[in-house]
Amino acid sequence: MGAYFSYYMTGFIMIPVFIFALICQMKVKSAFSKYSKIRNRRGMTGADAAYRLLQLNGITDVRIKKIGGSLTDYYDPAKKEICLSQDVFDSTSVAAIGVACHEAGHACQHAEGYSALKIRNAIIPVTKIGSMLGIPLALIGMILYSDVLIYAGLILYCAVALFQLITLPVEFNASKRALDTIESNAFLESEEYTGAKKVLTAAALTYVAALVSALATILRLLLIINRGSRR
Repeated sequence: MGAYFSYYMTGFIMIPVFIFALICQMKVKSAFSKYSKIRNRRGMTGADAAYRLLQLNGITDVRIKKIGGSLTDYYDPAKKEICLSQDVFDSTSVAAIGVACHEAGHACQHAEGYSALKIRNAIIPVTKIGSMLGIPLALIGMILYSDVLIYAGLILYCAVALFQLITLPVEFNASKRALDTIESNAFLESEEYTGAKKVLTAAALTYVAALVSALATILRLLLIINRGSRR
């Protein structure tokens, strides 16, 4: 049980990480809430904006559909679907345009074979295993004094951090594509564009928080391993 005790004792490392993640979530909700109330002067909906961005990039085989929830928007590369939440699909808000174009940006990445996206998609299976088994495997290894299990768990969880690291350029690039298209094709006027940019910038911080959390967890494991090696 010593390994589990040490794991929980090192939880103090996660306190600033938790606070940072909470602030990021609050910023996203605040920005989205604020700019969801501001309608764009062109009357363009989120679905319209996503469709237009796809057209501009010569993409005709991606479907745009409405899904439930709020801030649940995503692009499904397997089905080639841009899934937009109710707050985005039919909305003419500045926030909706930004979010919809961001997801369409992912579709553009997929269409052109964007390397970071391909790498991220390739390691998803390992990432799922790492997120479920990495920490338990490492802790079990410490209890059993098994270096093989300890480092297997650590390596598996490192895949989670790698996934979060690769996610950053993927998300930043999708937002850049979205904002460049919005600006160059006048989807939004100047002050509206600023609002959309604030929404996407706030959303990007949540991915930074996810990476910081994964790195902090790896640090916890390394501290526990170091303590164990001294005994």
